[in-house]
Amino acid sequence: MIREQVKSAQVEAMKAGDKEKLAAVRLILAKLKDRDIELRTATSVPDDDAMVVDVLQKMVKQRRESIEMFKSGGRDELAAREEAELAVIESFLPAQMSEDDTRAAIESIKAEVGATSVKDMGKVMAVLKERHGSVIDMSKASGLVKAALV
Repeated sequence: MIREQVKSAQVEAMKAGDKEKLAAVRLILAKLKDRDIELRTATSVPDDDAMVVDVLQKMVKQRRESIEMFKSGGRDELAAREEAELAVIESFLPAQMSEDDTRAAIESIKAEVGATSVKDMGKVMAVLKERHGSVIDMSKASGLVKAALV
């Protein structure tokens, strides 16, 4: 389980005295705890690994946006700190599908659901997320789906 990997990474970072990694791991654990609290009242609880991957993907997206903003604002030291956090967060995510594999998955789903135009993008994206959501960056996949349907 990914959650166990994160917890063991926290212990390792503490023992090694790696303050930056420890801070990033603690951020991950705090976000997971927040999500656990949110799900207490939910009617259906997703698989733990799927939930952890979802949280990590959102954190990755936030870090990438922050890095872009810090670099455009000339705050390279803050961008470097965000990049270090990003590396730690990404280390817990499952290996992402290559762009070629993503395109192949999109083509097969497009044929399966009978998508012919951009109007069908929602159908394709829904199936893509359901089947490959944990191993595809959905923001990049969105552009690929749109290009495939034009």
